[in-house]
Amino acid sequence: MLMAMAALALILDNSSLAWLYDRLLTTPVSVQVATFVIDKPLLLWINDGLMAIFFFLIGLEIKREMVAGHLSSADQIALPGFAAMGGVIIPAMIYAAINWNDPIAIDGWAIPAATDIAFALGILMLLRDRVPVAARLFLTAVAIFDDLAAIAIIAIFFTADLSLVSLGTATGGLGALFIANRLGIMRPAIYILIGLVVWASVLKSGVHATLAGFAVALFVPMSSKDPSFYDEPPLQRLEHGLHPWVAFVVLPVFAFANAGVSLEGLTFGSLLAPVTLGIMLGLFVGKQIGVFGAVWLAVKLGLARKPEGVTWGMIYGVSILCGIGFTMSLFIGGLAFDGPEAARAVRVGVLAASALAAVYGLAVLRATTRPQAMPAPAPQPY
Repeated sequence: MLMAMAALALILDNSSLAWLYDRLLTTPVSVQVATFVIDKPLLLWINDGLMAIFFFLIGLEIKREMVAGHLSSADQIALPGFAAMGGVIIPAMIYAAINWNDPIAIDGWAIPAATDIAFALGILMLLRDRVPVAARLFLTAVAIFDDLAAIAIIAIFFTADLSLVSLGTATGGLGALFIANRLGIMRPAIYILIGLVVWASVLKSGVHATLAGFAVALFVPMSSKDPSFYDEPPLQRLEHGLHPWVAFVVLPVFAFANAGVSLEGLTFGSLLAPVTLGIMLGLFVGKQIGVFGAVWLAVKLGLARKPEGVTWGMIYGVSILCGIGFTMSLFIGGLAFDGPEAARAVRVGVLAASALAAVYGLAVLRATTRPQAMPAPAPQPY
């Protein structure tokens, strides 16, 4: 779905219907409740509204993994934590080195620091019979830490002038969520309704609205004091319920709205423009060096253990796939730059690097793995 919608956006933006694509995304959409008004073009409703749902789901997944999942102990956190750290720092340094002398272009330093977990895992799942579960869990954990880093970067570096009134309202909403959690309220609707108030307040506060989705998720209860009330607690219910909507609606719509780029006049020289080149080298080269190098150092220094059954070749292949930065890189690019020329440079760099990382990573993993022996099926009773 992601690839199909991204391809559709590219086709439309390079056809006689380009005007329709642009007009659709700039269509003004307004919502008003009494004197409270949100008036934005459709593109910003997608990037600030729909993507808040994506960040909400990320928050639910991170909370579950850190409380009772694959990141709930120090030995499980260490290796992907080091890998993500290297995968954020090295790409950012490469981009900054290329764009150091441009005070505007340097604002995009965080664009190649992100990994698209949906695309990366999608490519890895093409080799399901060749890659052990431990390698898939490693990639998932690295991408989760990557998302945490991206959220921190957005909160710190992409916050506009603050409205203390709106920020106070958002803080009050988070306080209400905390009280609901401590009282053991299990109805997901309560958290969703208060979450909408928090999102609208954050949107008006100057802090990027998608962070509200992540913050709200942290207050959703993961365990129920009354197991008979629901088959599963609110966090799991919301996570399972949102997964298909995010996978088949939110992310494809975001891809359609943000992947459109005019290829008219695009030459090889366009790929050497500082912003585009910085993104490409940061994602394709910096990610694999940062992730693989950090893992190798951590293991050799005894700071972490290599997953059992995972070879260095597999780790290198996974490191390359971390260079697929589609969704999060485009999202951060939209925050870093304004204007069609900057948007084109970002989209060309992200799409080119992500395609290279996907093809090369798939080739490396196929060359360094072999089909796993499938366990014999358990006998079935008659």
